Amino acid sequence: MDRQFFIFALAAVLSALLVIAAITDIKSRVISNRLNIAVAALAPLFWIATGLPPWPGMALQLALAAVVFISFALLFALGMMGGGDVKLLGALALWLPLQPMLTLLVVMSVLGGAVTAVTVLHHRIGRRMGRPEIPYGVAIALAGLWVVGERYFNHFA
Repeated sequence: MDRQFFIFALAAVLSALLVIAAITDIKSRVISNRLNIAVAALAPLFWIATGLPPWPGMALQLALAAVVFISFALLFALGMMGGGDVKLLGALALWLPLQPMLTLLVVMSVLGGAVTAVTVLHHRIGRRMGRPEIPYGVAIALAGLWVVGERYFNHFA
């Protein structure tokens, strides 16, 4: 099997998982552990397919994922993010080198603001009581799709 085809197939599976994450987060405000485990478990296959060396390549990916996970786990502890969102970000950090991960975080922040505004507006128009639950997984998934898609569809960069 052609190596590029396998890399593209893994990126397509990741993209499908991100779409599922966004849909389930909209519907139930939950991103399942199984989905997050699938995203994380496919990353080593991606590393092997792309020829990432164990040292320092794979080690750096693991370190980046740990930093991302711990950073966002602190936000979870402060009640600012959901657990599924934190796990999804940590799993995505296994796939993306530092620069694309930073791009993801910036795009996620912008989209997260839009998702938050729409959710709060919907909550107020519906005159619902309590704090609205923000489906931030939508912003994470869309940012992930942006970064993954940019690599394969932006041939001018």
